Amino acid sequence: MKKIALAAAALATVTALALTGCSGSGRTADPSASGDAGASAGFAADSTIGVALPDKTSENWVLAGKLFEDGLKEAGFKGDVQYAPASNTVAEQQNQISAMITNGAKVIVIGAKDGKQLGTQLQQAADAGVKIIAYDRLIENTPNVDYYVAFDNFKVGELQGQALLDGLAKRSGHAAPWNVELFSGSPDDANSAVFFDGAMKVLQPKIDDGTLKVVSGQTAIAQTATQGWKAENAQSRMDSLLAANYTSATIDGVLSPNDTLARAIITSVKQAGKDISTFTVTGQDSEVESVKSIMAGEQYSTINKDTSLLVEQTIKMIGQLQKGEDVDVNDTEQYNNGVKVVPAYLLKPVIVTKENAAEAYANNPTLLDIVKAAQ
Repeated sequence: MKKIALAAAALATVTALALTGCSGSGRTADPSASGDAGASAGFAADSTIGVALPDKTSENWVLAGKLFEDGLKEAGFKGDVQYAPASNTVAEQQNQISAMITNGAKVIVIGAKDGKQLGTQLQQAADAGVKIIAYDRLIENTPNVDYYVAFDNFKVGELQGQALLDGLAKRSGHAAPWNVELFSGSPDDANSAVFFDGAMKVLQPKIDDGTLKVVSGQTAIAQTATQGWKAENAQSRMDSLLAANYTSATIDGVLSPNDTLARAIITSVKQAGKDISTFTVTGQDSEVESVKSIMAGEQYSTINKDTSLLVEQTIKMIGQLQKGEDVDVNDTEQYNNGVKVVPAYLLKPVIVTKENAAEAYANNPTLLDIVKAAQ
């Protein structure tokens, strides 16, 4: 989609903002594969399509909204793109979804504010014959989710876990064992557990064999959670971890599930007087400030999840529903939302470090300029 590509390039200049989470369980089949979850009856080509996104506190959500507006228009639909307020009130998104149903939307794409609190609205959608696509975050505990489209979030976690190990070996200046701490995302985001479980598949064996030492002992997801994906919550917890466990010991690295939290953790480490050049922290989302940090030798890694590709795939699925065609999916077994296994289309995430940043951002002019300026 030409306009999606143009919008992605234009919106890439959005300044980095605090991430509230980006998007369940399981691993995917080959994302190039395709399948179907059954065709629907179809609907008019100029129908209204609702898009309910959580807020504008993430540059990725802002970009997604603009891409949906342009892409749906290009595809001939009437797009109704709305954001819930940054005040984190789930009720506003619930009201927006109900209004979209009342106003005749044929499909509603939902980036859930809280994926556990939309059951009533999705029952309303099912009663009205409205198809629901969960976007980036799985919607839980309801049978009324038709499709899920996202990057392979379990794989994201695996990549983060491996990046932490790689960074420790390259940056710490000493052999194992390495002292690390673990962070996970907001407990109201279904993706948080998926990221963490993927990472722990890689890290738990290294904890068990003594390669890694979690000095605080906090390894359960409930202990590592960061409410609301808020930077201040991550920084406060990191401050406490350092004060309680690292007055004399060295902190070698931290598993961080996204870029916003990674930058907060780095701030805490710097303020504690620790050597950031030997410290490894992971991230996700390729936020502008974190790409700058990676190129400056501070944050070790991030994950590139091209929002334009995710929106393009979502609009393709909407087009298939409109025509009454089978909808492409490539995972029909792994994403159990507690009530049903939701047919999913998963895209492949890409790990990014200073070494491969130019290649990873070859199609993103803004991020590529940052990389080139630092080289």
